[in-house]
Amino acid sequence: MKKLMVLLSVFTAACAGLATSSEYIARGNGYIKDGRPEAAINAYNKAVELNPKNLDIYEARAAAYFYNGQYELATRDFERVLKEDPYRLPVYTAYASTLAAQGYFESALEILNHAVRLRPDSAETYFARAGVLFMLGRYDQAVADYTRTLEIHLSADVLNARGIAYQQWGQAAQAKQDFEAAKNPHIPQHLNDYAALK
Repeated sequence: MKKLMVLLSVFTAACAGLATSSEYIARGNGYIKDGRPEAAINAYNKAVELNPKNLDIYEARAAAYFYNGQYELATRDFERVLKEDPYRLPVYTAYASTLAAQGYFESALEILNHAVRLRPDSAETYFARAGVLFMLGRYDQAVADYTRTLEIHLSADVLNARGIAYQQWGQAAQAKQDFEAAKNPHIPQHLNDYAALK
């Protein structure tokens, strides 16, 4: 019995030094905040090895791939997550951003249209779709989505984006109003916390 207890304590001590998938996810998240996407990817890869069924890891790794400019790898991870869990709304927005970064604006628009149908009260989804519509030169539709975003969540970055869309659409007076309104110190600067990290 004493020999078994000694073996168990040695095994427990040896295992105590092994990192869990959660610890690797936390490390990866820290690396992302520090602007080190390659280190984050390595941490997420370790987490996947330890827990290959955890969709949170693939979602986080896809974001790291995106920040590192590895869009095809990001696309693969985002698609895997959505195949397993088609109700992860933030993944649609990130996935569409990845497609748009590669110039696949129509595909990104399809993804965002689906996301809007899933949850029509998401400011981030309307904001992302407005950006894609802007890139497609559909300024009137972009303005409509920026307006819907502002109805859900007022922020200076959305006002400025809508102002630019108004400019491109040839609506100088509305653009000026948005740029002036965005200067109001009582309006939040960013739509979400992620925008503040840049």
